[in-house]
Amino acid sequence: MPTPHHRAATVRGTATGLIAVLALSACGATVEEPVDPDRKVIVQRCGEEVEYATPRRAVVYEGGSADKMFALGLTDHVHGYVMPPANPPVTESPWAQEYAKVEFLSDDLLNRELVVDTKADLVVAGWGSGFSDKRGITPEILDGLNIQSFIHTESCFNYPGFPQRTTPFEGLYTDLERLGRIFGVEARATEVVQGFRQRVEAVRAQTTGTDRTPVFLYDSGTDQPFTAGRQVPPTDIISFAGARNIFEQLDSRWTQVSWEAVVQGQPEIIVILDYGDQPAQEKINFLKTFPTTRKLPAVVNDRFFVLDYNEGISGPRNIDGLEKFAGYLRSLRP
Repeated sequence: MPTPHHRAATVRGTATGLIAVLALSACGATVEEPVDPDRKVIVQRCGEEVEYATPRRAVVYEGGSADKMFALGLTDHVHGYVMPPANPPVTESPWAQEYAKVEFLSDDLLNRELVVDTKADLVVAGWGSGFSDKRGITPEILDGLNIQSFIHTESCFNYPGFPQRTTPFEGLYTDLERLGRIFGVEARATEVVQGFRQRVEAVRAQTTGTDRTPVFLYDSGTDQPFTAGRQVPPTDIISFAGARNIFEQLDSRWTQVSWEAVVQGQPEIIVILDYGDQPAQEKINFLKTFPTTRKLPAVVNDRFFVLDYNEGISGPRNIDGLEKFAGYLRSLRP
């Protein structure tokens, strides 16, 4: 990993000297933390150390980014969100009320023009999903426009120049802690992370430790299936629940594999990633009729688990997905 260097990131606009009152969604309590308009902190952006000033007009891309902000009580710092149509409706989110308080900016992919036009002072997204060399919106480009950026740690392992490797759930915790530092709500971030860790440990305590049921995650694809490698949250979800992703050894994020490799893995459960482009039931119907997959143990025994899109990408709802999948596994035990 290259040695991180310091890059100052200036912002459009300034923070006010108000007191931010943060609603604790889990227990209904409140925490008051002062926001210093001149406050600046050094926080890692993947493997690079960057100076941040407190943002007031953040633009967030997809549910995972928005949920991280809302979970930290930072709704007042979010100007708006970009939500491509494949994402489930925000009305289904645990933070639906928070989405209603900020502006819906676009149902297209993240782009530089939108960020500039909205006078954003922070963009929160993943590398390769929101941020993209091909689409001309990268942290480096935004630095040149004096717009701060935050990359999901889970997506940093192939970030050019400044990669960072971590397991997906640890990446989630790291993001919450880093955002806590950027916005001066470290105590709130610590509380949220501790709560998530406790929920994960509660699930792991219920596993046998020996039942490594083989699981295949099916995202999409007919000629070649698209699935989850080691570097994305579903692999941790499957593992922490006590099972095994048959592609957990693939050192990648979301990736294509062969149907032959799926058959070789003999999955006893298939996790269907559910999002707007194609209903989960259509994917299940395909697997039941496709000659290569219809005799797989999971298909023969009708063992399909539907994982919501926002439970599968990096975000607080990963914990919900883990609890649900662990419950499904327990329901299969004799």
